[in-house]
Amino acid sequence: MRFSSRSLQLPLMILLLAGLGAAQQNKSTPAAPLAPLISPEVHSDSSVTFRFRAPDAKEVKLDLEGYEPHVMQKDDKGVWTLTSSPLAPDYYSYSFLADGVRLIDPSNPLLTPNLLDTSSAAHIPGPPSLPWEVNDVPHGEIHHHFYKSAVAGDDRDYYVYTPPNYDPAASKTYPILYLLHGYSDDASAWSTVGHANVILDNLIAQGKAKPMIVAMPLGYGTMDFVLHVSDAWSHTELRDKNFKLFTEELLTEVMPRVENEYRVTKDRNARAITGLSMGGSESLLTGLNHLDKFSWIGAFSSGGIPDDFEKDFPSLDAKANQQIHLLWIACGTEDRLITLNRNLRAWLTTKSLKHADIETPGMHSWMVWRRNLVEYAQLIFR
Repeated sequence: MRFSSRSLQLPLMILLLAGLGAAQQNKSTPAAPLAPLISPEVHSDSSVTFRFRAPDAKEVKLDLEGYEPHVMQKDDKGVWTLTSSPLAPDYYSYSFLADGVRLIDPSNPLLTPNLLDTSSAAHIPGPPSLPWEVNDVPHGEIHHHFYKSAVAGDDRDYYVYTPPNYDPAASKTYPILYLLHGYSDDASAWSTVGHANVILDNLIAQGKAKPMIVAMPLGYGTMDFVLHVSDAWSHTELRDKNFKLFTEELLTEVMPRVENEYRVTKDRNARAITGLSMGGSESLLTGLNHLDKFSWIGAFSSGGIPDDFEKDFPSLDAKANQQIHLLWIACGTEDRLITLNRNLRAWLTTKSLKHADIETPGMHSWMVWRRNLVEYAQLIFR
């Protein structure tokens, strides 16, 4: 029996269509997209619910700034949940520990940037009287600069805050604060995490702080110091090199750039320096050893300076009282660095050097340092 090509087309088309239909029937229906999680969810009583989807995890903990890690509860959809007790209004860093692995909250775009350990951030709104709350007041501006550092041998950046109504074409000049971050932070830390610009806006609007320019540089003399995560502070030579090169880089590269680009009053009486943790030590080492440049010196939770203060401040004595308008040393009472700071203040007393001893409740935390800045900014340039 012979078949024409035309007579074969119909049966083949029927078979193809039948097979296609069967394939469509056997094809699994696409899974419905997972509903987005709301996390963190801030409630009217200032408690917060945190949610994290991890169906295969055996244990998930919430690690919230200022608190010990707490185990979260898992539902039948694989979502882990924890609702906190009411929290004081502030910004809190947090992360999830999923079977021991630290993770940010994928449902939350608000981050606490860090070179070694980025985390998520939760904002518990407070009254307008809190200095870090954005208010309807005149706002300054944050400027971001980039440059090549000959001292450090790499590309760097720094941020500059100019106060409300700053006019680069006007003849008016402003005092300047060099504000330093801590170990593992980057140059953006005081603006993105510390909310320094918001704090200054509010204090200036209330007449509690003088209008000022704030320069926030990258706080490492060498980036090798950040790479030694486990033993950076026990690596004495590297630590000392980091401090030494930072001072050189600040004095010879950052300060000339900032003070030439902005309308800065170029007078030691109009120049302040302070910082937190590593930056607190850098402010002391740079400021107290260069009193020809700085007359307002502060330090928040200083860390990294060894107890051999005579070596770090070889020429410091009571004569410095004539040059220093303010030496302000603060630390939280629950901070692991409180002993070092007390020892430093005791040594300054033996040198008959006037200084302010500030101890407040709190740990090694941005919640302490924001409050330190609020107090310190009201005292300088008076």
